[in-house]
Amino acid sequence: MNHVLIVDDEAEIRESLDSILREEGYIVTTAATAAEALELIRDAAYDVVLLDIWLPDRDGLDALTEIRQMESANVPEVIIISGHGTIEAAVRATKLGAYDFLEKPLSLDRTLIVLKNAMRARQMREDNQEFSRQLAKGTVTGNSVPMKALRQQIKLMAPTNGRVLIYGESGAGKELVGRAMHAESLRKDRPFVELNCAAIPEDYIESELFGYRHGAVPGGPTEKRGTFERADGGTLFLDEVGDMSLKTQAKVLRALDEQRFLPVGASHPVHVDVRVIAATNKDLEEEIARGNFREDLFYRLNVIPFFVPPLRDRKEDIPLLVKEFLQQFGAEYGRPHVEMTEDALAALKQYHWPGNVRELRNLVERVLILNPKTLRIERKNLPMLVYRGPGKATDSGRVSQRGEEFSSLLQAREAYERDYILKKLDEFHGNVSRAAEGLGLERSHLYRKMKALGVSIKE
Repeated sequence: MNHVLIVDDEAEIRESLDSILREEGYIVTTAATAAEALELIRDAAYDVVLLDIWLPDRDGLDALTEIRQMESANVPEVIIISGHGTIEAAVRATKLGAYDFLEKPLSLDRTLIVLKNAMRARQMREDNQEFSRQLAKGTVTGNSVPMKALRQQIKLMAPTNGRVLIYGESGAGKELVGRAMHAESLRKDRPFVELNCAAIPEDYIESELFGYRHGAVPGGPTEKRGTFERADGGTLFLDEVGDMSLKTQAKVLRALDEQRFLPVGASHPVHVDVRVIAATNKDLEEEIARGNFREDLFYRLNVIPFFVPPLRDRKEDIPLLVKEFLQQFGAEYGRPHVEMTEDALAALKQYHWPGNVRELRNLVERVLILNPKTLRIERKNLPMLVYRGPGKATDSGRVSQRGEEFSSLLQAREAYERDYILKKLDEFHGNVSRAAEGLGLERSHLYRKMKALGVSIKE
């Protein structure tokens, strides 16, 4: 972003620095007082603040202290500037967290060098924070045989530099496996950078991958580092790699082969050391046969193939996953001791989970939100979808909701009514009278409806 905030009570200095830094490609904002500067920093993200010590409303070092105490993850680097510089002031500023100390009159060359170094320090701090967040997510949960085998494969392959291609349905946890690979690799202290190839429009994916220079993208910053450059020394995770266009695939192939690339608008290539982990929910060999994916790129990526099983093939992992999500969202919503009953877990195991682990995670969060005073999630608290049958794959690859495709609207409506009556009966522990009240029906009418739909109390 390269956004600089200049804080000085002298208008000439503000205007001079503003003009010079804009010519160097920086985005510049100015302020004449500490109060104005602090308000700007709270409202927007700045990379570096050039802060004068002598300000009309308060001491600049007091303002520095307040900036460093801000809880935001976007706290900028601060360079102190002063016309009355002393060793004591410089030492105090450094102890308070200033990046550097510049004396007036400012040397243009030194100011630009210090500013550039502060920008790099800010970027490194941001990368380290992102790395810590990603590392905290790199746990592959599950005690099923497929997940134990997957963890063993990760442990074996992670320390190598071999490229990895992870197969699996959407929501199965491919990104989590990629993070776990990075967390156990020799690159674990370097960045883990992710790019979802399906989420970036074709016109922008090249600049997202390789970055750009000299304002090559109209309306954007003058310079941007791409994911390849940000992942230098670490791991680049390319999610849904099967959705890249053939044009982009050719450029990624070259970058993989040469470990260098040319940012958009640049005249010199950038050399990197990146391990690429790719993921896809498509059959890439089938995509190759259709002409949608390059065979040479496939062989470059498919050095170490991984397969993440869908949740329906490892339902014994559901209790562990639910416990993990309850702890996560319970802490987030101020309810750290929420549990789920065995009966509710049994209902979750009966569902077919077309959205895999992502769907389970969303369901747990939704149940917590909709039951704000509940400490024990019971079967009756679960949404309607988990009462549907296990389902099976259809010719189109979709999973039917009840193990078969509905042939008519009447059949679909009857299936929904049956599910809803079963849920109400379960909610009132088989008491037909109370279930009828809950449904807004006469007791005799509910009995007739149950008979017509084949619903029994035992069920």
